[in-house]
Amino acid sequence: MRVECFTRVIAAADSIIDTVTLSMDRRQRSRLRVRLDRSGETAALMLPRGTVLRGGDLLQSEDGRVIEVIAAAEHLSIVVATDSLLLGRVAYHLGNRHVPVEIGREWLYYRADHVLDAMVVSMGATVRHGTFPFEPEVGAYHHHSASGHGHESVLRSHG
Repeated sequence: MRVECFTRVIAAADSIIDTVTLSMDRRQRSRLRVRLDRSGETAALMLPRGTVLRGGDLLQSEDGRVIEVIAAAEHLSIVVATDSLLLGRVAYHLGNRHVPVEIGREWLYYRADHVLDAMVVSMGATVRHGTFPFEPEVGAYHHHSASGHGHESVLRSHG
């Protein structure tokens, strides 16, 4: 049985044959065996080292077939604040601990962690939990994917 190998991130495609849903941890790996969502087929990702995939990225195989990357929903801690100084302080302290963080105008996400939650609450912020696709900042020196995705996530309802 031949395993399809996807080797390139491309900007656009005429047709997409399938999708692959991956957590943030798996979207940071350049060599990965995956199962496609619709067909259930096994495929391999053999991407340039340092590639970080984002939800919506398109991957092309050696024979020209294209799949779309879907960011998997993950259990996240959600900090919502209209006080930008407090949100900045929270982001600073999480970053100082090398915690991946997704940042919006009045919110930030990180993977749910009760120890970090306690730290954030002790700073005066409120923490909620939810399950959403996770698209954290990848860092200034990381190689971004070719599709040009930034970190502008849609603000989700944090009710």
